[in-house]
Amino acid sequence: MNVTAHIQPVDKEKGRRARAYIDTLTKPQGSLGRLEELAVQLAEITGEDFPLVTPPGVIIFAADHGVVKEGVSAFPQEVTAQMVMNFVNGGAAINVFSRQIGAMLEVVDVGVAADIAADGIVHKKVRYGTGNFCEIDAMAREEAKQALHIGYERGEAMIHRGAKCLILGEMGIGNTTASSAIVAVLSGKDVADLVGRGTGIGQETIVHKQKVIQRAIEARKPDKNDPIDILAKLGGLEIAAITGAILAAATHRVPILIDGFICTTAALLAKEMCPDAVDYMVIGHRSAEIGHEAAVHLLGKKPILDLGFRLGEASGAAVAFPILQSAALMLKEMATFDSAGVSNRK
Repeated sequence: MNVTAHIQPVDKEKGRRARAYIDTLTKPQGSLGRLEELAVQLAEITGEDFPLVTPPGVIIFAADHGVVKEGVSAFPQEVTAQMVMNFVNGGAAINVFSRQIGAMLEVVDVGVAADIAADGIVHKKVRYGTGNFCEIDAMAREEAKQALHIGYERGEAMIHRGAKCLILGEMGIGNTTASSAIVAVLSGKDVADLVGRGTGIGQETIVHKQKVIQRAIEARKPDKNDPIDILAKLGGLEIAAITGAILAAATHRVPILIDGFICTTAALLAKEMCPDAVDYMVIGHRSAEIGHEAAVHLLGKKPILDLGFRLGEASGAAVAFPILQSAALMLKEMATFDSAGVSNRK
């Protein structure tokens, strides 16, 4: 399956029509600022005069990372499986925010390093976590492709369930390490400018984490021009799956609300695979992870919110969703000057 074959450019003409229509609404032109920009983007993405973003669909992809053995995280690897159970039981931040916005929620095990016997999990495990990429490739190339296709299929399935906006998230202890490595390769930036606190590590561990990533990049020698090679050598199974889900949403002209550092890293890989995909993305928030700024810059995007989040699991994107919904409702429900009988300025 070619996951980029049917992605088309967004409809710029529909965006121009939306902009002209917004200028007839009962307000001074431009007075709703970025909300107007978001409404135009939604029209371009969907090709509809009055785009819908409800109901949203949230997909959390979970997987483990072998590089945790290098001591790069404040939490042990077992937390990944434990948090997956928390998602299933409804107790995590993303559960709270999904309920708040009326989202459909799915949790997908694409590579947790343990078997999780519980209802409510979509079992699509490719392998039991990645390899320690300081010693070996994170995964085989075919495994990276398999995870990518799983993400595409889950994204497509959520859209077929009726989701009008995809909100993607992740769970995987060690995934900020993998994301920092990927962004370092794609951006050419120094690793020291991309590595933050992750799960809450101290300065000494940050320096250690930087050295681990640099060592891994030098050992693995990923091809900057081959996103599958980058994923296979330095990535995570959940990062690959998120990339696939992004491409599915772009294929079906559904807006993608991108979460923090890990999801934005996946978005970068999706852009590398298909440059047109980037126009279907909205960055939900600016993460407190320092590498996120570089990733967002490479996408050429501006986040909606800046609340100091660094939790992941789609939490920031879910909190940003009501603003995207406001943009859609502005288009659909505001009166025009003519329909309201309000005098417009000459």
